[in-house]
Amino acid sequence: MAMTLITTNTSDGSASSDFTSSIDSTYKLYIFKMYNVNPATDSTHLKFQANAASQSGYNETITSTLFWAYHKEDNSGTPALAYVAGYDQAQGTSYHILSDGIGNDSDASLAGELYLFNPSNTTYVKHFQATTQIYGSGDQSINIFSAGYFNTTAAIDDIQFKMDSGNMDGVIKMYGVS
Repeated sequence: MAMTLITTNTSDGSASSDFTSSIDSTYKLYIFKMYNVNPATDSTHLKFQANAASQSGYNETITSTLFWAYHKEDNSGTPALAYVAGYDQAQGTSYHILSDGIGNDSDASLAGELYLFNPSNTTYVKHFQATTQIYGSGDQSINIFSAGYFNTTAAIDDIQFKMDSGNMDGVIKMYGVS
């Protein structure tokens, strides 16, 4: 399995990180790697959505699920592994949430990966899975696992990442895997 770096988006107070080219039939797997994503607004979520080919609005239909493991920095409370029903979508068109509330302190951020499987296929739905790790706004470590699919047989060719409030800093790299 060989990974090829296609694009690097560096956000410095940007509203979003958009990948609007190079998602095509060249690769059957695209991996987005996120580094030091830090929100301007405290306790906001990183999320993403897609466009089918020749579409706009980032509003594809998604079915998804999410669970997490977390532990507070001061060891208060009980560490837990939990399903988070409120972050699921059942044929929704909202952005899929990839994190809980990320802290906006200078040392808080998100790191992670999003896998997008066979986005140019025009027979099947488009599956994705993500794992992110954040320093949460409540001074906790949260490891988030999510997955789902875009319920369309049209090719997906645009991906957008953004916070649910405010701007962000950070680097997101897109790789193709052959």
